[in-house]
Amino acid sequence: MKGLSFILVLPILAVFFVAIGQAEEQYTFDPVETEKKPYHFGGYLEFKPILFGLDHDAALYKSRFYTEEQGSTLMEWNGKIQLEGSYEKGIFRAYAKTNTDLKSTYAGESERSRFYEAYGSVKPSSSLKAEIGKKTMKWGKGYAWNPVAFLDRQKDPDDPELAQEGFIVTSVDYIKSYDGPLKTVSFTPVLLPAYSHVNEDSWEPENMNVAGRLYLLLYDTDIDFLFLARGSRTDRYGVDFSRNITTNFEIHGEFAYIRDYEKNVLDANGRKLQIQSDVKSYLIGIRHLTSFDLTTIIEYYHNGTGYSEGEMKDFYALINRGYETYKATGDSTSLIHTRNMAEAGYGRFSPMKDYLYVRLSQKEPFNILYYTPSLTLNMNLDDRSYSLTPELLYTGITNLELRLRAGAIIGTRNTEFGEKQNDYRIELRAGYYF
Repeated sequence: MKGLSFILVLPILAVFFVAIGQAEEQYTFDPVETEKKPYHFGGYLEFKPILFGLDHDAALYKSRFYTEEQGSTLMEWNGKIQLEGSYEKGIFRAYAKTNTDLKSTYAGESERSRFYEAYGSVKPSSSLKAEIGKKTMKWGKGYAWNPVAFLDRQKDPDDPELAQEGFIVTSVDYIKSYDGPLKTVSFTPVLLPAYSHVNEDSWEPENMNVAGRLYLLLYDTDIDFLFLARGSRTDRYGVDFSRNITTNFEIHGEFAYIRDYEKNVLDANGRKLQIQSDVKSYLIGIRHLTSFDLTTIIEYYHNGTGYSEGEMKDFYALINRGYETYKATGDSTSLIHTRNMAEAGYGRFSPMKDYLYVRLSQKEPFNILYYTPSLTLNMNLDDRSYSLTPELLYTGITNLELRLRAGAIIGTRNTEFGEKQNDYRIELRAGYYF
């Protein structure tokens, strides 16, 4: 059995007071005070210490720490600096968002700074907009997973609201409104280049990737049809939808079809195989808000690109055999091989086939102001392992959020969560917005 964790929700409280004079006094205002400024600047600072309770018998612990054995716990210190700004003049707009991650661990200190987004746009009319630069497309309707997000990085279901780094793209939005059941139509063609120093970290270079999205607001239902043509990746097609059944009850779903998907697999003897097949991934979920401010999110996700139980067991067995070989002979070849395969697929978020996500969040229970407790379950339905994450969010200080998470990781040997490197995790996150 394995142990504790926590998630940041981003509530924004805005209080606007209008002073009203006496009836006989004349009301005046200065137009300059209400004029929209052409620029915006803001940012976010975060301090996040994490305590890990390590599982020395887990395969992923052996894979990571075979040369540097750790104690029963491991402390990690994290910091984050995000800056964003925009400038708008006439039909032109420029936007940029930077991200700097600071980390101090047993292995030393590190810093990584990069642009998450940096793009310019031109909007000659209310129906037409063109953008070029680095940005996130944010395709899909799911909360924890987005199988149709062909142009975005994979979310972390343990923290799905984290800002993500985008890719360099060129896109055009054309929007048209109608009367009747079909209220809105928009089409967004996208070009994503993959060349030396351009998107080469995640896309096979020397390709110009073509993608697109057709959006419909039909019978009060949001529907997207999406595609990515063969280039750096194989052809893929998708559809998603979202509809409010009632004011406080929403249902959403996604379906993706990927042609000739190539999956790297290690067999029981450690040989690398490449399996090619057409695969389907899909998601169905609901969001519900009660009259007493309890928010429930439930999602089921089938990952057609994922590994089977047998494939994951073979992977864990190879790590364990490689670890025993290393202890006996000092030869780490097998462990290096399995670590490389983890980076190629086995170690990604949600690496297996079927998952269930449940999140319950209660705003200010028993009228306790500024506190929001939550509980999140992320379960692997194939092997029945899971993580359970209670958390507490406090927002009583202007622009400051304090969040405590204590996540239990639960599973037997040869299961996804049972073979993770830690039994539990305790995290405090202090974030300040300006």
